[in-house]
Amino acid sequence: MKKIMLLCAAVLLGVSCSSDANQSLLRGNIRGIKKGTLYLQQIVDTTVVVLDSVVFSGDGQFEFNPEVTEPSLYYLYLDRKDENPYNDRLPIFLEDSKIQVDAAWDTFAVTAKVSGSKTHDQYTEFQQMMSKFNQQNLALMQQAMAMDPKTQQKAMDSLLDKNNKNELRRYLFAINFALNNRNSVIAPYVAVVEIPEASPVFLDSIYRSLPTDVAQTSYGRALEALLQNSTK
Repeated sequence: MKKIMLLCAAVLLGVSCSSDANQSLLRGNIRGIKKGTLYLQQIVDTTVVVLDSVVFSGDGQFEFNPEVTEPSLYYLYLDRKDENPYNDRLPIFLEDSKIQVDAAWDTFAVTAKVSGSKTHDQYTEFQQMMSKFNQQNLALMQQAMAMDPKTQQKAMDSLLDKNNKNELRRYLFAINFALNNRNSVIAPYVAVVEIPEASPVFLDSIYRSLPTDVAQTSYGRALEALLQNSTK
């Protein structure tokens, strides 16, 4: 989370300092909500910054018009007034386009559908695959915790080997995903947020594959800074 916060700080700084910001229309509907507040947020220097908000009173329609100079990660946070802290924050990549969000109040972040943002589609595809790797790691960890190290050491070693192989597959998938999507800001985003501890050789390969317009985005500059710090 700290990595995302630091990255978002750089992104928001780039957005706020630009003079050619575009108005990005973000609309949506939250089915079933009676009351609550929806916040449009970004994270800056480990602090959640509220950019706009909508108060609901029987109607779930909402609309935001954030200034977006490049595809960037934002969050929709739904305060449902139900004291349930889960499924309330939806990460969403906004870009200069009309974006629609369709969600339900009780399963907000889990079942929300976002359309109109190609970058968000790529982000969703990536996260869905990463979730599978994480679930596999969790399953292996649970199996290992249920074993007795005194009598089942060989079986535990086997689980550790499976976990290491799964982690390697996760890294290789992330690297290949970034390279295959080099024309999108999702490529440097993946490198900086998901695999910053990867070998500088791989990170450099991703950075060198980026076209100039992507390399000059906030995410591209963050990847460049990561590479520079890794050589110090």
